[in-house]
Amino acid sequence: MFNDTQTSAATAARSKDSLGCLSSHLGRDLELDSGEFKFYRKSTRDDQTSAVAMHGSERGFLIGVALETGHRRRIFSQHRWTTHDFERDCIYIRDFADDYKADLQGGFDFVLIELSRAFITNASYERSGSSSPRLSPLAGPKDPVLGHLAQILSLTLDRQSEASALFVEQLGVTIGTHLLDRYGETPGHADGAGRRLSNLQEARAKEMLLSKSQGNVSIEEIASACNLSRSYFIRAFRETTRRTPHQWLLEKRIDRAREMLKHSDYSLSEIAIACGFSDQSHFTRTFSQLIGTPPGNWRRQAGRA
Repeated sequence: MFNDTQTSAATAARSKDSLGCLSSHLGRDLELDSGEFKFYRKSTRDDQTSAVAMHGSERGFLIGVALETGHRRRIFSQHRWTTHDFERDCIYIRDFADDYKADLQGGFDFVLIELSRAFITNASYERSGSSSPRLSPLAGPKDPVLGHLAQILSLTLDRQSEASALFVEQLGVTIGTHLLDRYGETPGHADGAGRRLSNLQEARAKEMLLSKSQGNVSIEEIASACNLSRSYFIRAFRETTRRTPHQWLLEKRIDRAREMLKHSDYSLSEIAIACGFSDQSHFTRTFSQLIGTPPGNWRRQAGRA
């Protein structure tokens, strides 16, 4: 049986989340685990000060991106404390291999990305031939690119039922590529100019995207069919089509939906499922964003044309 001390310690351990934060202080605590990547949204209930302390592990790397201004963090590293103020779009990078100790002062609202060590190793090897990568730990600088991606991730975490595996994988690879280009200690190849798919590769990629009506094809499958790495494929596809694979697929789905709206009597919910959307709400929201009007309005206007 546990004694009082052991019981108290076990209770304290359960009160912390997987990143070392006190769960009782969190007002929002969301997680999306794709296997290679874990995405989190963590925000506090109030401005109460708390502490994080974790021993080193082999989990990989953690990237935090501030969604709001007003958080301060004292981090203990290399036998000294340093203080960092976080405004919106400010980031930090943690290597889980290092012991981590920090005082969290004031409330926070962060999107966090956990990348496995295997993913970083493979991505680094694809880009530079190095199998010993490392992301430099840092805290405080602004990164507008990661800030923009964090806003997309926050919406994705709020609507996980609508997030396709293709989109989540594409987002994780894009974030990992950006991190290696900007913060990796092993030089990458950040210049994507001139990278285009051949006609055969483009046709094969589009065919594979369209063949999976529910969007469950992976970037890895398509890149492998084109004999390319995932990061190279995403850049080359965007350079060739001016769209990411997910954007291109969404536009094709909406094109098909417009044909069905105009030439069939199917309901909006039936069209949504037929075109690969999770439900009518997801379809209506995406259609409105891309076309500028809800599908019901568009159908009525098309019928009068």
